[in-house]
Amino acid sequence: MIFLYAFIVGGTICVIGQLLMDVGKLTPAHTMSTLVVVGALLDGFGLYEPLIEFAGAGATVPITSFGNALVHGAMQEAKTNGLVGILTGIFEVTSAGISAAIIFSFLAALLFRPKG
Repeated sequence: MIFLYAFIVGGTICVIGQLLMDVGKLTPAHTMSTLVVVGALLDGFGLYEPLIEFAGAGATVPITSFGNALVHGAMQEAKTNGLVGILTGIFEVTSAGISAAIIFSFLAALLFRPKG
């Protein structure tokens, strides 16, 4: 059943994103930012972790999980290291994903030429 739950939750997040672009006429950048903020807010209210427990990859793969990771890392480190922990927590949890995005984007730019 976990696969079905992951499909439903992940698909619902994607449908919301698509509706924001089609009906709300938001740009992809605005849609992505909105979903990151929603994920951050859900984690701030303690609602994203139960969603991860329920849906697994359906909640951890979409962009909303990045907002969750930012807030989760900041709050976790703030408890142990105070205000400095907010910044270190954000970078500690998300640095691997950010580094991978930069490296793979650079490699794609070297290998492929954009049309236009």
